[in-house]
Amino acid sequence: MEQYIIKGGIPLVGEVEIGGAKNAALAIIAAAIMTDETVIIENLPDVRDINVLLEAMQEIGANVIRVDRHTARINGGKIGAHSVDYEFIKKIRASYYLLGALLGKYKEASVPLPGGCNIGSRPIDQHIKGFEALGATVKIEGGFINAKADYLHGAHIYLDMESVGATINIMMAASMADGNTVIENVAKEPHVVDVANFLNSMGANIKGAGTDVIRIKGVKKLHRTEYSIIPDQIEAGTFMFAAAATCGDVLVKNIIPKHMEGASAKLTEMGCIIEEYDDAIRVIGRKPLRPTRVKTAPYPGFPTDMQPQIAAALAIADGTSMVTESIFENRFKYVDELARMGANIKVEGNRAVVMGVEKYTGARVSAPDLRAGAALVIAGLAAEGITIVDDIHYVQRGYERFEEKMKGLGAKMERVDSEKELQLFKYREG
Repeated sequence: MEQYIIKGGIPLVGEVEIGGAKNAALAIIAAAIMTDETVIIENLPDVRDINVLLEAMQEIGANVIRVDRHTARINGGKIGAHSVDYEFIKKIRASYYLLGALLGKYKEASVPLPGGCNIGSRPIDQHIKGFEALGATVKIEGGFINAKADYLHGAHIYLDMESVGATINIMMAASMADGNTVIENVAKEPHVVDVANFLNSMGANIKGAGTDVIRIKGVKKLHRTEYSIIPDQIEAGTFMFAAAATCGDVLVKNIIPKHMEGASAKLTEMGCIIEEYDDAIRVIGRKPLRPTRVKTAPYPGFPTDMQPQIAAALAIADGTSMVTESIFENRFKYVDELARMGANIKVEGNRAVVMGVEKYTGARVSAPDLRAGAALVIAGLAAEGITIVDDIHYVQRGYERFEEKMKGLGAKMERVDSEKELQLFKYREG
């Protein structure tokens, strides 16, 4: 079982380059099979979720060639099955994007109920509502979501909540439906816009992505394209909060600063210096960090996927902070792990009262999910002594070369998979 071992207390200093957005890439990979022609996707993150989805697509007949670590060539012209294998997909939430893609192209899809991190209930009722409005019959049977339509037609759809997954899924299916579709109360996240731009590059007619209303004119077929994924705002935010927690000085490169406005604003409130450039942000941490109040919200609000990371930094701020989670109910499972390192956090329902302590002390902790695992790494980097993080397979779902990038900023951090390697690190760094 692989682990991260970290000797903390060293400010992160230097430059780090951010990879492609995992959440955008997962949807775009699925959408790539909606044409019979070859699609080339660049700036793919080389992480487990992406690799699992590509394998699943190969299993149903897509031709997938990894041109290099960050580029894939995909051809969906010979897909023979419209049912996706449970063994591949149970590990990742993004399995449901194949529903919209297959339903749009073939008017039929069967996909296992999604897996991924256990951070709370993430119902698919809005997806089903949208598919049914477009003319599909949707049933959940034997752990699978089965959707089928004689043909898809345009519809006026109002989402009951701003769901990223439902917005993207309905958008994919509607792009190849007959007539016009209007989707209201849609998610406005950057990766929603990226998927719309990708579909448009294949010949779709989608307008309004990034606003409250998306309007789609259905087309008969889509064509080949070459497309580069946007940078990952959550990876960028993780390094920004790591710089703050370690009192470091880090230039986060290859990003879209506008996507980072929520994180930048909170870091400024916490006393950090933020310098913004065309495609980079510099974060200079200053002690003591100041407390603040955070409430997660759909974009352009503060992202739920950055909530554990900011909480890890606020736990060593000078004062009491309030962190309110309005998206997922199980997102505070990391709190008990931070407590092992000396954090003083009390969870009351969907709110965490974070009473800052002077410092973390190294401990052995376990990652309960992807972003919580990143938060524990941040705490370990800021801690006095040695921290061991177990269950890092969660972290590897969404961060490429995480320990290598941290080491590039001066961190004393290794990924180990044996007791011998663990002891060797302790002997060398202890």
